[in-house]
Amino acid sequence: MKSPLLSLPGAVPAEGVDEGVAAHYGDLFREQRALADGTGFVDLSHRGVVTVSGEDRLSWLHLLLTQHVSELPAGQATEALILSAHGHIEHALYLVDDGETVWAHVEPGTQEALIAYLESMKFFYRVEVADRTGDFAVVHLPAGSITEAPEGVVVRETAHGRDLFLPRADLESYAEKAGPPAGILAHEALRVEQHRPRVGFETDHRTIPHELGWIGTAVHLQKGCYRGQETVARVHNLGKPPRRLVFLHLDGSEVHLPVPGTEIRLADEGPDGRKVGFVTTSARHFELGPVALALVKRNVPVDARLMAGDTAAAQETVVEP
Repeated sequence: MKSPLLSLPGAVPAEGVDEGVAAHYGDLFREQRALADGTGFVDLSHRGVVTVSGEDRLSWLHLLLTQHVSELPAGQATEALILSAHGHIEHALYLVDDGETVWAHVEPGTQEALIAYLESMKFFYRVEVADRTGDFAVVHLPAGSITEAPEGVVVRETAHGRDLFLPRADLESYAEKAGPPAGILAHEALRVEQHRPRVGFETDHRTIPHELGWIGTAVHLQKGCYRGQETVARVHNLGKPPRRLVFLHLDGSEVHLPVPGTEIRLADEGPDGRKVGFVTTSARHFELGPVALALVKRNVPVDARLMAGDTAAAQETVVEP
């Protein structure tokens, strides 16, 4: 879905999964600084929007999600995962309940598969699931922003900022009042700095929540059964995940960033050393320089010097070995 804000001055379209919104508006670092200072907004209108209404909505979702939501207070934001039967991550939902309806935004293009799964699990529960992507656009206001949300708009507020479920028809008029726009690249750079994983970026077909630090934030360990819970409990109580998320400070003398999928090796073993992981997201940060998130094998020493392709990298622990 192409955003009308791509017509704003300086807008350069994003590519790949974030196609449809702006990568930047002409000055990546200025846009990052603005977000870090609590000004401006990010157009996330390409993300899927799904709602669940009906009096059984919270108790029903509680049976399906990794998060404890049966008593979720109205207005309180949370995040949750849907796992496969083997405990692998399939969807991440960023939720808020407005007292009558649960609103969630999800990765672009994943809402149809998510809704198909939810519909298959309705049985006798009094719930209605709807794809509202065509009617509502997600807009992100950074932490510290004093920009007001329009009256009646559902807001999901977290430590990282506020997500607005804005009527899509109001997107252009709201953008005129919300301050300078920042592109998805600025938003991603701050996400990497904050060590926040993203489905489809930090995940592959076998990723489990423990590898990304989602235990406790998106996975509640003291709740009833859900699909994939056996794997979650077994790894938490009896073992360790095979991989762990790390934050990388990359050699700033390199012109090009290592792209997602770039192999990571131990620097001491040279260019022919064994592969110990791969880059998941890389970015240029306005203060930290080139940085990345990566998945590495759990037994990689936390003080080991790494190479991301041809780029030297120093690691910072996100998930403990």
